Amino acid sequence: MGLDLHTHSVYSDGSLTPEEIIDVAVDLGLTAISITDHDNILAYQYAKSHAEKHSQDEGKPLLEVISGIEINTMHEKQEVHVLGYYINTANKEMQDLIAYQQHARIQQTMEIVKNLKKDAKINITLEDVTSLVKEGGSVGRPHIARAIVNAGGVSSMIEAYRKYICDNAPTYVKRKTVSPHEAVETIYETGGIPVVAHPCDLDGAEELIKDLMNYGLRGIEVYHRKHSPAIIEYYSSIAEKYKLIMTGGSDCHGPRPNGQLVLGKVHVPEWVLTELKKEKNRLEIAAN
Repeated sequence: MGLDLHTHSVYSDGSLTPEEIIDVAVDLGLTAISITDHDNILAYQYAKSHAEKHSQDEGKPLLEVISGIEINTMHEKQEVHVLGYYINTANKEMQDLIAYQQHARIQQTMEIVKNLKKDAKINITLEDVTSLVKEGGSVGRPHIARAIVNAGGVSSMIEAYRKYICDNAPTYVKRKTVSPHEAVETIYETGGIPVVAHPCDLDGAEELIKDLMNYGLRGIEVYHRKHSPAIIEYYSSIAEKYKLIMTGGSDCHGPRPNGQLVLGKVHVPEWVLTELKKEKNRLEIAAN
């Protein structure tokens, strides 16, 4: 038994396919999982179909696959990640938001590639980067870093980040993305449940959370591999204070260099799923 409501696949910056994520989740005996790729929802149908196949072929309890997304936004010069659960993948407003984010990712990558050639004499193309992500997936910094390594510009991904694509690098270009307010509002208005991801990364998290509640924010990611017991307690108290749902997950991107896989390793209480389902039902009733 267990939940993991924050994972990434090859459709963004993860290294596991949706099917591989489901295989691990089934082996661990998880109750529910959500693949929350950055600005992308393509993994959902593959994961859902594979979970159903496991249940049919092996007679195991059906693993619930919750449609999810993690939208990368900017607010006052800091990146804010907004998770969305029970996403309506066919909704046009949601699809338009994703299309905007995908376009912004390509534009950013093109500008960085141009700067690398001009300022660092590293010759990579947009295709060198996009070929490293699953077709239709979200291109991002990990793919640019890998392309730099492949071109011989540096010897490691860490060096690529440090020299060329960290926030302060002269060749880096920030993405022109939506605000967290727009992301929260779109998720909420299309019937999803918006949640602030890993708030420990944010300066002034509580004030932003209060502000985003005016746009439909319904939860905080309390349980996360970066969160110590003290941080979990702190954000639990904030969630209780503002009557927000507590969620959580491993934020797994695939095996670490030592081969360790954190998927399913962050304790997320079973009642989290119950609260999410209650909110989903409330939204469905309100919409009818």
